[in-house]
Amino acid sequence: MKNYYQILGVSEKASSEEIKKAYHKLAHRYHPDKGGDEKKFKEINEAYQVLSDKEKKMQYDRFGRVFEQGARTGAAAGYDFSSIWESFGQTKTFKFGGLEEILQEVFGFGVQTNKQDLRRGTDIEIDIEIPLQATLNRHERRVTLKKLISCSRCNGSGAEPGTSLDECSLCGGTGRVQQIKRMFFGTSARYVICPECQGEGLKPKRPCNVCKGEGRVQGKENISIVIPAGVDSNQIIELKGKGEAGRRGGNTGNLYVRIFVKPHPLFERRGDDIYIKIPISFSQAALGDKIEVPTLENKKILLKVPEGVNSGKVLRISGKGVPHFSGYGRGDLYVKLLVKTPEHLNKTQKELLKRLKEEGL
Repeated sequence: MKNYYQILGVSEKASSEEIKKAYHKLAHRYHPDKGGDEKKFKEINEAYQVLSDKEKKMQYDRFGRVFEQGARTGAAAGYDFSSIWESFGQTKTFKFGGLEEILQEVFGFGVQTNKQDLRRGTDIEIDIEIPLQATLNRHERRVTLKKLISCSRCNGSGAEPGTSLDECSLCGGTGRVQQIKRMFFGTSARYVICPECQGEGLKPKRPCNVCKGEGRVQGKENISIVIPAGVDSNQIIELKGKGEAGRRGGNTGNLYVRIFVKPHPLFERRGDDIYIKIPISFSQAALGDKIEVPTLENKKILLKVPEGVNSGKVLRISGKGVPHFSGYGRGDLYVKLLVKTPEHLNKTQKELLKRLKEEGL
C-alpha cells in the first residue's frame, strides 16, 4: 500500500501549506517536461490529490485508502480540478504537461508536446559562498560539475557512428500511442508517450556502445562563473546551456548559481550600505578628535569626531559601501560611535574626574 506522506516527504501532522509546498517542489523536480521521471511524477500527483482534499485525507488517515463510491461519477471521477488549477497559478516553473495528463486521462485526448522539450536536459542549481570584500569587484569563480554530458562517441545522437535514426515502428514516428483502459462505466482511450522511443518518434538503428542510445553520459565539466560587483545573498546568476545535456541531442538545461555573502566580523551590510561600531573615549567624545576607521578595502581613513558627541551618534562616510549592482556608484559607510566608560581607573585619573565633577562635568 502506498504511503502518500512518504511520497511527498512530509509528516502525518504536516499542514496543508507544507503539503502544497512539498508537492510544488517535487512536481518541478520530476516533471517529464523537465526531464524527470514520469512514473514518479504521476505518483506525486496522486498523493497530492488525496492529501490536499480534506475529505479524502480524512478517509486516508482513517482507513489507509480513499473511497469514491458515488461521490464523483463520470469521466472526471477522482480529479479535483480546483486544486490542480491552483497549482498552476502558484508554480511559475510548472509547464502545461500537468494539464495535458489530466485531459488525456479524463477525455482521451492530449495537448501536443514539443519533442525537443521531452529531450531537454535537467537544470542544475548550485550555491557559492563569497566574503563581503569580494562584492567590491567583478570576479570569476571556477567550479567542476559532475553531470550528464554529451556522448563523444555518437556526438549526442544516441546512434553508433555510421548508423541512422529510424522511425519508431510502434508509434509510426508520432511519439504517441493510444492506450485503452477499462473502467467501470466502459472503456477510455487516451494518448500517452510512446514507451519505445520516449516520445521522440525516432530510434537508433544501432544504439551507441558507450551511452546505450541515450546520447549522454556521466562526466565532468569545468565552468567559469562571472560574479558581478555588488552581488547580494540569495541573488541567482543564470548560465544558459550549462546544465545537464539533453537526451539524444535535446537542448541542454541551464545552470543557476545562488550567491551567499558570508557575514563580516566588523561590518554589517544593509542593502548597499555598511555599518560599523567604533568605541571612543570620554575625552574624545567631549573634546572631539580624529579617529581611524577601517574600510572594506582593508585601508583606514580619518574621521572627524565633533565636540560633545553622544554615545550612539552615527556619522556617514560617502561612497565607502558596496558597489551598486547596476554598476554605477557605491553605497555609504555608517560609523556608530560608542562612548566607552573606563572600568579601571588609577589614582591620578580618579582625582581628575573628581575635579571635573566639582566643575559640573
